[in-house]
Amino acid sequence: MRDGCPPAVSSAPSGQAIFAFTRDLRLTDHAGLATAAKFGQVVPVLVVDPASAQRLRRSPRRAAFYCAAVAALAALLRARGANLIVRRGASGPILRSLARAAGAGAVGWSIAYDAKSLRAGRDLQSTLEEAGLRALPVHDAPVVPPEDSAPVHRQGDGYRAFVPYQARWRTFVPAVYAGDVSFADRGIASEPLPQPEEFGSDARCERPVSEAAAALATARFLELSGLAYGSGRNVPAADATSHLSADLAFGTIAARSVVRAVHDRARDPFLLTEEKASLRLFLRAFAQRDFFLQLAWFTEELGDRPLQSKMRAFAFARSHPALDAWRGGRTGFPIVDAGIRELHATGAMHPRVRAIAASFLCFDLGVDWRVGRDEWDRWLIEDTPALATANWQWIAGVGADLAAYPRIYNPLKQARRFDPAATYIRRWIPELALQPDSAILDPYARRATRQLGFDLFGPQQYPLPVLDHETAARDFLARYSREIRSASA
Repeated sequence: MRDGCPPAVSSAPSGQAIFAFTRDLRLTDHAGLATAAKFGQVVPVLVVDPASAQRLRRSPRRAAFYCAAVAALAALLRARGANLIVRRGASGPILRSLARAAGAGAVGWSIAYDAKSLRAGRDLQSTLEEAGLRALPVHDAPVVPPEDSAPVHRQGDGYRAFVPYQARWRTFVPAVYAGDVSFADRGIASEPLPQPEEFGSDARCERPVSEAAAALATARFLELSGLAYGSGRNVPAADATSHLSADLAFGTIAARSVVRAVHDRARDPFLLTEEKASLRLFLRAFAQRDFFLQLAWFTEELGDRPLQSKMRAFAFARSHPALDAWRGGRTGFPIVDAGIRELHATGAMHPRVRAIAASFLCFDLGVDWRVGRDEWDRWLIEDTPALATANWQWIAGVGADLAAYPRIYNPLKQARRFDPAATYIRRWIPELALQPDSAILDPYARRATRQLGFDLFGPQQYPLPVLDHETAARDFLARYSREIRSASA
């Protein structure tokens, strides 16, 4: 796969090329479409393979978002005089057969970065090349393709630390794929568009899903909330993040497009210093996203194996008496439980609260980060396994974060700092709505004054904390120091 990315084509395009959409459900600023168009008219295809169907079945909201995005893409193609050809089954045989039917000599698709997808991509490339077809795997998801930055780093093996990567990332200008793509209508019959029901989902999207909707959401964010991102990204009640994670995951907008829009916004001479700093922090999030994608690209074993060799023998638990309480948002730590309940209700969670809830699982409960990653995969709309793994490893202290000790978040201090009026907590934990701020922010005090407010919930009272955070944190750090010293000896 790493050697399979196609070179530039200088000759005039002729013939046909297949492009297989995956997590890149748009027509604008599309690296894969632009590459396929160099080989002729493009026949648009969508293959729902068994692996994709399995992931869609895991999360009802994810299935609903995906189906809505596919429907929007199909409508755009119809407006361009082309039909999206849908197939279900194994990608290799289907694309080989469609290429033969369409008279296409090349097949393109966008690369995904988790280990399973990378292996599937190599298998697809082999299948197509054995059939005499040109395989065109393309880097579309990152702002900067992994191999563009890697050659300046040792032998082109990618970066393991974020700070030098970000310094390099800042020097790149995102590529622009603005050329018009000519689509071919070959009259090939299509299976029906995917529907949520076929993935066991009765969910419906609560907002518009399309590349136009994603572009509008980006513009609105940069006009208002984005200028306060520096503070708003840490205040869950402010709801000041971009809400673009699902759009980026399924490619209804290109990360390149968002980054260019941020740069354009930052050129406004009337912006305040704090507003420009907020936009820089927003760009940092995209640099970190690219950092994690290139890490997965160059470190394929990252899927289920800690990046840090010293942590590969560390004994995280696979269970805990309070694990189900964490899963159900009933740990007795309001900021943690509010985040889990937001996840269950919306398919998303505020980024700051994600870190707090993940830290609680890994360090307070001592539970393996893979348990948390797989649990959240059941609920999240977004679908980028490589990013999920890298973020969980970062939080668990087993990945690219090179801190000397794990960064253990104190859920009580985090709540007091970032939700001091308990606004976010009350939004997601109605049992606490009538409690005073002090009772919410200091759950240990409820041992003596439990539910002093008028109790509307009877036996469904909010639980006391399942453990003592300070004790759990000290115990984890003591075991960490002991085991890591032993492993290094």
